[in-house]
Amino acid sequence: MKTLGIFYATRHGHARRVAQHVADYFRAHGFEAEVWSVLNVPDSLDLSRYAAVVVTASVHAGKHEPEMIRFVKRNLQALNAANNAFVTITLSQAGVERADATEAEREKSAADVATMTEQFIADTGWRPQRIQPVAGALRYTKYNPLLRLVMKWISKKAGGAIDTSRDYVYTDWAGLNEMAAGIADEVR
Repeated sequence: MKTLGIFYATRHGHARRVAQHVADYFRAHGFEAEVWSVLNVPDSLDLSRYAAVVVTASVHAGKHEPEMIRFVKRNLQALNAANNAFVTITLSQAGVERADATEAEREKSAADVATMTEQFIADTGWRPQRIQPVAGALRYTKYNPLLRLVMKWISKKAGGAIDTSRDYVYTDWAGLNEMAAGIADEVR
């Protein structure tokens, strides 16, 4: 049975949830899947053991997690040799997908997603075979008071949810499944 490796970096847990969703999809379709926080990957782990590698990272303050950037740089050669995908999780993608957004708002959000993705590529030197932007989550109940206030202000400015008594998940799970299906087809 072929094994796929899913690696994530997260601040408030949503990237872990996305990584686990992708792994569950692979398992449901006849593959083995290993999910790793990049903070816990042993130096001895050989990425060539995986039929495909999925890198999942969220964006905070316009940048991907520094530990993911270090992981990708350290494993650049193995990633380039592997069937690979990059899942970038950002609230800007929620703006791209927001039904009540104007075309100008969607275009600005899409430009923000593209800028952050290109910055990750520039920071790491890795050009993934497949890039899947994913709308993230507002985890108001997990944020400290200052971050909750900042995220509420950002969300209000972008036309998003501002009730801080609950969390909001904007992730397109079906879109993630389509990406995973494409990888599964290639690996088969």
